[in-house]
Amino acid sequence: MIARTPLVRRLAVAVAGVAVAATALSGCVSALIPDGATTTGTEPVLDGVPDELLPIYDQRLEWEACGSGFECSTVTAPLDWDDLDAGEIDLAIIRQPALSGTSQGSIVTNPGGPGASGIDPVLQGYAAGTPLQEEFDIVGWDPRGVGDSTAVRCFDADEMDAYLYDVPAGTRGSDEWQADLEARAEGFANACDANSDGILEFITTEQSSRDLDLIRAVLGETELDYIGYSYGTFLGATYAKNFPERTGRLVLDGAIDPSASGEDVGLTQAIGFESALRTYMQACVDGTTGADCPFTGTVDDAMGDLSALLSAVDANPLAAADGRVVGADTVMTGIIAALYNEANWMYLTQALAEALEGDPATALFLADFYNGRDAGGGYADNSTEAFNAYNCMDYPAESEEASAAVEQRIAEEAPTIAPYWSGASVCAYWPFEPTGTRGEIAADGAAPILVIGTTGDPATPYEWAVSLADQLASGVLLTYEGEGHTAYNGVSDCVNETVEAFFLDGTVPEDGRVCS
Repeated sequence: MIARTPLVRRLAVAVAGVAVAATALSGCVSALIPDGATTTGTEPVLDGVPDELLPIYDQRLEWEACGSGFECSTVTAPLDWDDLDAGEIDLAIIRQPALSGTSQGSIVTNPGGPGASGIDPVLQGYAAGTPLQEEFDIVGWDPRGVGDSTAVRCFDADEMDAYLYDVPAGTRGSDEWQADLEARAEGFANACDANSDGILEFITTEQSSRDLDLIRAVLGETELDYIGYSYGTFLGATYAKNFPERTGRLVLDGAIDPSASGEDVGLTQAIGFESALRTYMQACVDGTTGADCPFTGTVDDAMGDLSALLSAVDANPLAAADGRVVGADTVMTGIIAALYNEANWMYLTQALAEALEGDPATALFLADFYNGRDAGGGYADNSTEAFNAYNCMDYPAESEEASAAVEQRIAEEAPTIAPYWSGASVCAYWPFEPTGTRGEIAADGAAPILVIGTTGDPATPYEWAVSLADQLASGVLLTYEGEGHTAYNGVSDCVNETVEAFFLDGTVPEDGRVCS
């Protein structure tokens, strides 16, 4: 298994139902934009832009109809905002015009990752709730390094399969096992360097925050209205740090603590997923996950039985119908994928019941969902490549002593997950030294920023939202007492209405408000 730290993919949606949402949405807006239509964007907002950046900011977008009822365009940005002569990159962008026909402005969205496409959530209708879609243009983009923008490229599909799914050589923890993982990590990093056309050094959140301000300007907006989920909260907080006077209404849902080190992130997430797994197990043995639970007794009994199952699969991997061999690391990836959203618990119950019978079908389905692998063996996006590219540049390297101490704590506090959590770090072989720093963000002078934390969030634990809201000079904390990763546009009417009032009416909730 490849090291999972730091892990902040969003995956807040359930594994089923996304296509239904997209179909329903496209029918609502298709009449607004005829097929083949093109429009010229508004004049960019150039107030406060330094003279040397005026040629970059002064671009009018050419929008073309795409999908059914959406418009797509391309923004041109510098490869390196600190060296404008270093070259250019393309940023793919999409917008859904306000369904009411009269827009109050643009809300720009980022679904997280890092490395997730910002275009897909807009197309599929879950970037923002219907009340905001009615009144605002909803905008998404593939950040630098991602998807249809100038992208990081590493492996082809077969190589990615081997990297993500092959069972390591040797027994877990042995020198042979570790050497196999190290070779995989080094091979991945070398392939990214060879195939990414010189962009890896500039795939950073700092650079991406500058892209975000360019997008604001070319959309014709004086201030940025923004919803960032998961990693998108770090991008949004970084934007507020760099451009506090240009922040409008920012919502940061599933917050990341910008002061947490990479080791701290890995530790907190491992404990978070262990806790979420125990919560799931309680529901499983209580019979409330929507499928027959294969475990009985107490939660501790069930966790012990799961550990035994994982050990058995580790010793004797399972054969899948498509010819792949499924090891314990892939089963754990499937478990983690399901824990992102309580709606997926029934799939997890099914996966574990099948695995006990020697069938890895649903566990592999969940792992494929997490990795963006389709049924034909291809990969829908480059999220794994971009995920590593951002993290390797954003997080400073840790000492061996710090890493060892964290591994010990994970073993003690997340004993079920610990054996399958860490392995080899791609970043140890990355061709460029990280340029990111970790530290508190205050964003003095920014408008009120709404930070949302979910008490049972395993991927971005609640304590990070509390910390970020405290750091931000204008931070306002909204707590959702529930399970899953991120809260807005989900099951809580309280959260949905609070966020939508913030955008629609400018209503800032009381700091510390709790929704359950």
